[in-house]
Amino acid sequence: MLKQLFSFLILNALCLALQWWRPGPVAWVALDALLLMGLLGLIRSGGWRRRIAWGLGAGYVALALFVAADGVMRLALGRPLNLYLDSALPGKVVDLVVTNLGYVWALGFAAVLVLSVLVLAWLVRTLLLFAGRQVSVRQAKAMTALALVGLALLPVRAIPVTVSGAEVLATQVERIMDAQAQTEAFSRQLNTVESTGNRGRAVAMDRLAGDDVLIGFIESYGVSALGDPRYRPVLDPRLDAMEQALSSAGLSVVSGRLRSPVQGGQSWLAHATVLSGLWVDSAMAYDVMLSSGYTTLIDDFRQTGHDTVAVMPAITRAWPEGRQLGYRHIYDAQRIDYAGPALNWVTMPDQYTWSWFQRQVRDASATPIFAELALISSHAPWVPILPVLPDWQAIGDGQVFAPWKGAGEAPAELWRNPERVRQHYIRAIDYALAVATDYAIRHVDEHTLLILLGDHQPAPLVTGEGASRDVPVHIIARDPDLLAPFTGPAGLPGFRRGVRPDLDRPGPRMDQLRSFLHRHFATALTAESWPTSASVGVAALSEAEGH
Repeated sequence: MLKQLFSFLILNALCLALQWWRPGPVAWVALDALLLMGLLGLIRSGGWRRRIAWGLGAGYVALALFVAADGVMRLALGRPLNLYLDSALPGKVVDLVVTNLGYVWALGFAAVLVLSVLVLAWLVRTLLLFAGRQVSVRQAKAMTALALVGLALLPVRAIPVTVSGAEVLATQVERIMDAQAQTEAFSRQLNTVESTGNRGRAVAMDRLAGDDVLIGFIESYGVSALGDPRYRPVLDPRLDAMEQALSSAGLSVVSGRLRSPVQGGQSWLAHATVLSGLWVDSAMAYDVMLSSGYTTLIDDFRQTGHDTVAVMPAITRAWPEGRQLGYRHIYDAQRIDYAGPALNWVTMPDQYTWSWFQRQVRDASATPIFAELALISSHAPWVPILPVLPDWQAIGDGQVFAPWKGAGEAPAELWRNPERVRQHYIRAIDYALAVATDYAIRHVDEHTLLILLGDHQPAPLVTGEGASRDVPVHIIARDPDLLAPFTGPAGLPGFRRGVRPDLDRPGPRMDQLRSFLHRHFATALTAESWPTSASVGVAALSEAEGH
């Protein structure tokens, strides 16, 4: 009897381990453990029992991998795994691991993972065989009957039992179905907008004709960097210095917050949300938006006579999406001609990106520019942290950054200590803001509108659970008239003069920025000719995301 009890307790623990993420009351008994033990006891053929045990072992490992991936997604992106939405993420994760750890360590990690999977499958198979041998046919029948009774009583929530494996699968199926429904709703919305004649219409913002409009996305710059007591000792002095420097240079600044559709990663979804005025919160929504030909700010500014430019130092492979978006010029890592060292995942520091952009794009252009810049020095793993070089003229092709090659802790070492990770994170944000401020002082003239904003909050490891998804926005100009609409009676809620957003008031969503620019900078626009915002998006598992 002790062997039977021991076998059941081990099986029960393995099954309950699949439910560590489950909210609500903790279950004590996994009915699938009882059912499996009973069914294996009923199978008296040794050959069939071994085959079934191997299949069940493999199935358990697959479920365990799903659960582990779900936990990683919650830690990294602040949301659960959805196989429908996240099919493209494994490749990006592999790229990130290889870039930060190198091929040797990445291969070693992969080998350990594969070996662990095989060992776990073998252990589960062996345990199942052992458990099946310990019960008689009469005991197996009793266990099976008891498990079936427990299944019938599952709706009675007061009973602390669960069917862990089945619930993992059912939850994933529910998420997939929900994501499919949301994707279809997103497609229908675009079709509805198309039928009204608005989809293919770009809105020329003639009040910005002749002005360079620059949108700089600062990686992982979220409101937690400003409001979290752990980070304020670093960011408060930075914001003070930023405000003083901008004021001394004769520049005006307005700040606020916007809610990002993502957290922890998938920056391109935030970029697409700002550009399109659609709530693009998944890879599926992104693909639908691109294939629809829906117009964006890129089309709007092309109508105004601007040259359209994307500066993407993190892109190291072909980027057909940029062509679909309609940029005239796309400068990826290869085209930016950086001769300095890579800094782990970061291909080049922000200061070089700003310097190269000014020298090779703005100074060389005979027409106004609309540019999107991805500023990646504040992207994980946040090591090394560079100083801001005082002599921008000496930056040249980037060889000046050679002393920082291999500087700082190795990412694998740093990420063993969450507190050290947080310290590096806020120092990286400090660097990104310092460089952007220095650029603004030097190059924002009477015909420049510079919009600096975060793409998303960092991972929950940095922000803590349940943090707002808002990101700070700083809009800088030398001509105060360019900033007046943002704080006027019809301005964006919560936006105010200075470098500090209102931390007590949630901001509007990112998808509202485009329609706001239309209303205030396009003289030909009427309220009837364009929707204020297109707010439908793929919000997979909204209950897990808190909205």
